[in-house]
Amino acid sequence: MHEILTTDFMQRALIAALLVGLVAPMVGIFLVQRRLSLIGDGMGHVALAGVAVGLVTGRGPVLTALVAAVVAAVAIELLRARGRTNADVALGVIFYGGIAAGVVIISKAPEGTPANLMSYLFGSILTTRTSDVWIFLALALVIMATVWVLWPRFFAVANDEEYARAVGLPVLPLNIILAVLTATTVVVAMRVVGLLLISALMIVPNAAGQLLARSFTTGLRWAIAVGLASAVGGVFISYPLDTPSGGTIVVLAVLVYIVTAIGTGVARRIRQRRHSIAEGHDHEHGPECGHEAIPHGDHVDYLHGGHRHAAHQGHYDEHGAGSPRTSGQDEEVRA
Repeated sequence: MHEILTTDFMQRALIAALLVGLVAPMVGIFLVQRRLSLIGDGMGHVALAGVAVGLVTGRGPVLTALVAAVVAAVAIELLRARGRTNADVALGVIFYGGIAAGVVIISKAPEGTPANLMSYLFGSILTTRTSDVWIFLALALVIMATVWVLWPRFFAVANDEEYARAVGLPVLPLNIILAVLTATTVVVAMRVVGLLLISALMIVPNAAGQLLARSFTTGLRWAIAVGLASAVGGVFISYPLDTPSGGTIVVLAVLVYIVTAIGTGVARRIRQRRHSIAEGHDHEHGPECGHEAIPHGDHVDYLHGGHRHAAHQGHYDEHGAGSPRTSGQDEEVRA
C-alpha cells in the first residue's frame, strides 16, 4: 500500500481515476435516462481518430481527441434534431468511421505501434503524465460545474423531451451541451479506463444505483459512490495483479453491479415472505359479502373470524386480528 501511494505514476493514476469515477456517472445518468447508453462508445471511437491526429502532427493527443469528440457529439445531435437520420444510424456512422480513421491515421505516426494504440483503447496507468492530470482536472471541473448548474433542465429533457419543448426549454442546445459533456468525459477517462471501456463506467454504476434507490437524485449518489469505488479500487487492484487498469476497473464495476442485483433480489424476496397471507376463503370479500368493512389507509380491510383481511394481488393479506378498533387508522365501520 505504501509503495502504491508513494509512486509518482500511481499517484497520477489514482487522481485521474478519482476524477473519472466522479464525472462519468454524473453524465451517464442522463444518457441512461435518454436510452443512449452506447453513445460513449461512439465518442470513444472518434476520440481515437483525434489521438491519431495528435500523434501524427506531434501535438497533444488529449487536446486533439477532445476536439474530434466534441465535433462528433455536436454533429450527432444536429443530425438527430433535423431528422435526416435517426440516432442509431448517426451513431453507427460515427462509431465505425471514427475507429477506421483512427487505425489508418495512427499507422502513419512515428509512435504508432500496436502497444501505443492499446494503451489508448483500453487504458494504461503508465501513460498518465502530470500535464494530463492537470488537463483532466480542468475538464472534470467544467463537467461538474455544468451538470450542477443545468441539472433540472437536463433532467426535464432526459425524462420527457416533448414536454420540455412544450414548456419552452431550449431542448437542442441542452442536448448539444450534454453531448459535449459526454465527449469531454470520454477524453478525461481515456488514459485510465480506455476509449473502448469508458461507456461502461458511465452506465454500470448507474445501473447499480437504480437498484438501490427510488429517486433520481439518490440513484445518482449511489452511482457516484460505485463509480468512485470501482475506478480507485480498480487502479489499486491492477497494480499488484499487473493487469490493465481499464479492464480491471470495469470488471470491478460489473462485479459490484452483480452483487447489488443479487442482494436487492434477496432482500425483495425476504420482504415478500414477510407478508402474512390470510387463510383461503370460499368467497371473495366485497361490499355485499356480509362481513364488516373497515377503511384502513388507502384500502379496505374486512373483519372475518376475528381476523382482518385485505385483498392484495390475487390473495388476502393478514392485517391484524381483533375488533374493528385495533388500528389508529380505522374509521367508522361500514356494514
